[in-house]
Amino acid sequence: MGFLDKLFRNSKEMENMSKVKLAVVFYSMSGTNYQLAKWAEEGSREAGADVKVLKVQELAPQSVIEGNEVWRSTVESTKDVPVATSDDIEWADAIIFSVPTRFGNMPSQMKQFLDTQGGLWAGGKTVNKVVSGMTSAQNPHGGQEATLLSLYTSMMHWGAIIASPGYTDPVLFGAGGNPYGTSVTVDQDGKMLEDVEAAVKHQARRTVEVAKWVKKGNQ
Repeated sequence: MGFLDKLFRNSKEMENMSKVKLAVVFYSMSGTNYQLAKWAEEGSREAGADVKVLKVQELAPQSVIEGNEVWRSTVESTKDVPVATSDDIEWADAIIFSVPTRFGNMPSQMKQFLDTQGGLWAGGKTVNKVVSGMTSAQNPHGGQEATLLSLYTSMMHWGAIIASPGYTDPVLFGAGGNPYGTSVTVDQDGKMLEDVEAAVKHQARRTVEVAKWVKKGNQ
């Protein structure tokens, strides 16, 4: 191998090492948060990140899922999406979570996943992960902000760095202006009432940008 080949290879290796590794971890019953996760993936890739889209393990009985056409359809459409593991959390420099609202809190499926990361937490491996959250609910005031705050409470215990969107871009106002994270209202038919695609992609790019700063500072 010649000098220029070695230089090129080393350059590519350095580029790959400096790339932000981002996991988009979601739970979705009606498909809304799966769509948010896919938009976040697009925005993150545009920002140059290495991205994994992952779902958390479903805990509901199969008999209950089978009795709900929308739920059953979502399970089918996401069957090939890998289930998130502790290895994925350890791998990631940054994590974007997307969850529906359950009584102003995150669903039990996501809570169980977070609760099983005690080993990583105890080993200090969740410290300085850059995190951000998104959510949905059937009502604008049905707990969307509270859900994100409940997620961020766990992230504070992780020692993670929260990259909320705040009001960092005018596009956020068109999506409802939630400074904690993109949130969307969904009607009874599962249709999103706000156009949040641009807001999700901005939030994803911002998360990658903050992760780049953190990663560069640690090198």
